[in-house]
Amino acid sequence: MRFWDSSAVVPLIVAQASSRVADGWLAKDPEVALWTLTSVELTSALQRLVREGGLGERAAALAEARADEFIKTSHVVINVETVKLQARRLLRLHALRAADALQLAAALEWAGGHAMGRCLHTLDAQLARAAVREGFDVIPNPT
Repeated sequence: MRFWDSSAVVPLIVAQASSRVADGWLAKDPEVALWTLTSVELTSALQRLVREGGLGERAAALAEARADEFIKTSHVVINVETVKLQARRLLRLHALRAADALQLAAALEWAGGHAMGRCLHTLDAQLARAAVREGFDVIPNPT
């Protein structure tokens, strides 16, 4: 099982330049761990694509339905209080946005605090750097 940041999930649900990479990750290990608020981040990403003209309203609605199905088949980290505390620590140590700190904190919660040998998929370079510093394998590392 591998942890997936929302940036790595988006190309699974809408065609993007990075879709082939994300599809390859999923083919290698179809067991997925996600943060409980990933669905919110995915909706945000899809609506941003709509606003920027890269995705139509109907395609976004279909993609959101695909995302919901994907999430239903995934292990979801739901321990919000522990993740919040960990995210605050991560924000003090790494140059992360709040949502990325929550994603990384959720990954650490999923890993039981032991990131070594665990894989985190992200297409976000800052999150990847912080994840590597916390001990995760990030393949390929976008930094």
